[in-house]
Amino acid sequence: MLTRRLLLAMTTAAALALPAAAQDRLSVVATTGMIADAARQVGGDLVDVTALMGPGVDPHAYRQTRTDIVATAQADLVLWNGLYLEAQLEEFLLELAETKPVVAVAETIPPTQLIGSEDYEGRFDPHVWMNPNLWSRVVLATRDAMIAAQPEGAEVFTANAAAHLDELAELAVYSQTVLASVPAESRVLVTAHDAFNYFGAAYGFEVVGIQGISTESEAGLQRIAELVDMLVARDIRAVFVESSVSDRNIRALIEGAAAQGHEVVIGGELFSDAMGAPGSYEGTYLGMIDHNVTVISRALGGQAPQGGRIDELAMN
Repeated sequence: MLTRRLLLAMTTAAALALPAAAQDRLSVVATTGMIADAARQVGGDLVDVTALMGPGVDPHAYRQTRTDIVATAQADLVLWNGLYLEAQLEEFLLELAETKPVVAVAETIPPTQLIGSEDYEGRFDPHVWMNPNLWSRVVLATRDAMIAAQPEGAEVFTANAAAHLDELAELAVYSQTVLASVPAESRVLVTAHDAFNYFGAAYGFEVVGIQGISTESEAGLQRIAELVDMLVARDIRAVFVESSVSDRNIRALIEGAAAQGHEVVIGGELFSDAMGAPGSYEGTYLGMIDHNVTVISRALGGQAPQGGRIDELAMN
């Protein structure tokens, strides 16, 4: 565990080591790719953004590395989700907040709009990015944090945020449209872990995760058996894997259903706790959600264009 004295020393040394040009730009470190994307959209050319977690990384189990400690020590602003998403980083980030601006952007959402966590009593489900309308509040929180850290950039940050909010509104309309085309009896989303509750609440889908909200929770044989029986009894024929979670449990469901004479296929891979590859459309928040809603709609009998909202998805 870092002490406050060590953090202060590392922050001072890092600032002295930065060239003058770099010091003119707001240095932002974000825990997840989704938050880093929001920071880039809002900050534009006025910021340098680093994400601690890349594609395929599970934030529930992630622990800070020495590189992370140096990066956050150098940063002018640190953005994290909060709501116990970064469970293993929470103590580190709270201590870091005693030395510099550290903002839990998802915790700015009113509790009345959050979903309770079944894994942790008294906490909320942290996967707020699954609803673009809720994510808009995170973008606003990111804007406000940047303005507080660099007031002279307020006009740019405000304009960039407004433009991105317009894009999120368009994404929300597309999502609602293509998901509404899924037959009502097919609106059951079975995934590796319980990351899609906000998605389900927004679009009228029943969400079934093999594991709980945190991937740290284990799915036992009884849980697998219960879900196999559900797939068979309700004639559910598609389940989904996730890019940041092992597919072991999903494949156990498919094998269990097959043993009962019921064929279940993988409807596609979804981005749950991490985005796609850097530089790709799916490596942006807009592309991540576009991919998810398009894949889900097409796999469950809805109508969605193969290339997604703007025909940019890399789908076969």
